[in-house]
Amino acid sequence: MGDVINLKRFKKRTEREQSARQADANRARFGRTKVERVLDERRKDRAGNLLDQHKLEDGDAS
Repeated sequence: MGDVINLKRFKKRTEREQSARQADANRARFGRTKVERVLDERRKDRAGNLLDQHKLEDGDAS
């Protein structure tokens, strides 16, 4: 015969594991410092500006 297990304890353990997985996902998603966020924003703005500088206008003689 199998071992007797406490279902309440099993349920609590699975909930803790799920919570830990969710916390890891949130840390990866939102765990950036302000400096990292500002740096990424500046990189994105610079890339957009460089792209806009190379844009061809409709009125150009080509």
